[in-house]
Amino acid sequence: MNQKRMGSFGGIIHGGDYNPDQWLDRPEILEEDLQLMKKANVNCVSLGIFAWSHLEPEEGRYDFDWLERIIQRLYENDIYTILATPTGGMPQWLTGRYEEVLQVNAYGMRNYPGKRHNYCPSSPVMREKTRQLDTRLAERFGSHPGVIGWHISNEIGGNGGDGACHCDKCQGAFRKWLQDKYGTLDRLNAAWWTSFWSHTYTDWSQVKSPSPRGENLVHGQNLDWRRFVDCQQRSFCREEIKAVRSHSSLPVTTNMMEFFEPLNYFKWAEELDIISWDSYPDWHSGSDELQTAAGAAAAHSLMRSLKKSSFLLMESTPSVVNWRQINRLKRPGMHELSSLQAIACGSDSVQYFQWRKGRGSSEKYHGAVVDHRNGEDTRVFREVARLGERLEKIAPKVIGTCNRPRIAIVFDWENWWAVKDAWAVDNNLNYQSVFVDFFRPLWELGIDADVVDMEGELDAYSVVIAPLNYMYKEGYAEKVRSFVRQGGCYITTCWSGEVNDSDLTYTGAHPLEDVLGIRTEEIDAPGGYCENSVRYQGTDYRITGLCGLVHTKGAEVLAEYQQDFYKGYPALTKNTFGRGEAYYIASLNERSFLKAFYSDIVKERGLGCGLQVRLAEGVTVNERSTPAQDNGAVERVWFLQNFNREPAAVELLARYENVETGETLTGRITLKTFECMVLTEKK
Repeated sequence: MNQKRMGSFGGIIHGGDYNPDQWLDRPEILEEDLQLMKKANVNCVSLGIFAWSHLEPEEGRYDFDWLERIIQRLYENDIYTILATPTGGMPQWLTGRYEEVLQVNAYGMRNYPGKRHNYCPSSPVMREKTRQLDTRLAERFGSHPGVIGWHISNEIGGNGGDGACHCDKCQGAFRKWLQDKYGTLDRLNAAWWTSFWSHTYTDWSQVKSPSPRGENLVHGQNLDWRRFVDCQQRSFCREEIKAVRSHSSLPVTTNMMEFFEPLNYFKWAEELDIISWDSYPDWHSGSDELQTAAGAAAAHSLMRSLKKSSFLLMESTPSVVNWRQINRLKRPGMHELSSLQAIACGSDSVQYFQWRKGRGSSEKYHGAVVDHRNGEDTRVFREVARLGERLEKIAPKVIGTCNRPRIAIVFDWENWWAVKDAWAVDNNLNYQSVFVDFFRPLWELGIDADVVDMEGELDAYSVVIAPLNYMYKEGYAEKVRSFVRQGGCYITTCWSGEVNDSDLTYTGAHPLEDVLGIRTEEIDAPGGYCENSVRYQGTDYRITGLCGLVHTKGAEVLAEYQQDFYKGYPALTKNTFGRGEAYYIASLNERSFLKAFYSDIVKERGLGCGLQVRLAEGVTVNERSTPAQDNGAVERVWFLQNFNREPAAVELLARYENVETGETLTGRITLKTFECMVLTEKK
């Protein structure tokens, strides 16, 4: 066998987290695992994620022989390994001997040993011990033909907090970070508006991290602390990557966690070769599956967009999680559908946490492919094996393709931090939820969208949507101005262009007043006797969130408010600027408004669903395609997905081929409950 690489596996990766270090005293279990993996069509596992205490049982004494035996045995059975650096969980000898490696919380108390990611990223001891272990792992396994990539740590920052350490070393590093950014205290005081409550800094030693014990109401300080924490965690990860690359050229990844607020994943993408993430949607928790499905699709789309490339689904559950208050089993069919949704949105893998359930501690009842006592004779195992068969069938059509949207939605981490800290009209405002609300109508229409931040390029898109774009980073307004001038369609909302990237409000005109053709004035939060609606194309739509009072300065009014003292004010405007147009949605409205509005926009721009189909509610489409050839030829594959709890009928308006069965399909077809059908054009 030739060595494969994680980014060019040649098929769809199917497997998951494997923890043989928990079963080293049971060799018969390890042998059984090999046989069961083959029956489940598993071709890859992640190893060593929390195995530090087995890899280095005492300081400076390394034991890699057990790991090599397992990697080799897997390889002999055509199962490859993504090898982890085990820094997510520190051994007791390390935390007992070197107190500085443990985090200090915002109250100034050093944590006890335990849990995950409880390390100080500024600690020289922690960095050195990590470097030594990672270097030796790379030296031993970096050229093993069964190892295809590196899994750096695990869910970085995920310890139930924000990943921040407030120890003296981190305080010093924060001050150095600020000095590098601002140069002088005068510039820092101006950016943070420290004349508020007489908090002006006169010496760098006075600057500390935000804390409930002291200052935490200076928004510029809060924002810079979040930036620093993210930067320091990336610096630690970068050192791990450097260590494994000292003896290995294999690609690196780390498993991200959806919209994980503490870490700016657009910045993290620059450090990694491949994006991967852990997906745990809360299926069967509402009146239907659609909001959960749309949220999962938005998260998958984010991961794909970070590098404009296919990604890896590193963790999911084949059955149930154990960490919610209520943990429901996936109903029959949902495992296949949710896994294929990931593939539909750009993943080249389906992997699980975990392969085999452990016997003790907090995750003993977390779902797995193999349960505590039934081996292969379970519903879950059979569904996993069946999915593995399906992945093998569709892989030739999928590998080498990716989603290539012409629409982008702006989601920016630093904007998220600023919105959450705004202390303004609605302090319950949830930026992530609003983003998903703006994403969902496109998902319902079967139209893919990329996710970009304010530093991303816009020129590849026809339409850019920027909901609650409260903060404008330096250069962003000019980027939008150029995009619209050159023919782009820009859509934004109330509560946009309020502050700069130091969280200082703009004075005077809105930064994009000329592009939007409006003047903004007040913001309201309707409710109770102040409820309101907007009328668009003859239909009234309920306002569900903020609404802005604006005045036109050249823009055309497309919708108006229907009640209250601002009845007749513009609620939706359109302004022509250069060769493009800019829309301003003054209020946050019920989803049906956005669906009607988007339908008009995509029709004007020729951006509808690529599959010729009349969709039913709850049925959606994702399209993956190859890059265009010199002759313009493109190979396309569509994933037609039914998220309804009952069968649903759709009408195909052209002839298509079912990739798995070879059957020709056209006209009215019925999708079973939770069914995903994979289609290509009929030649």
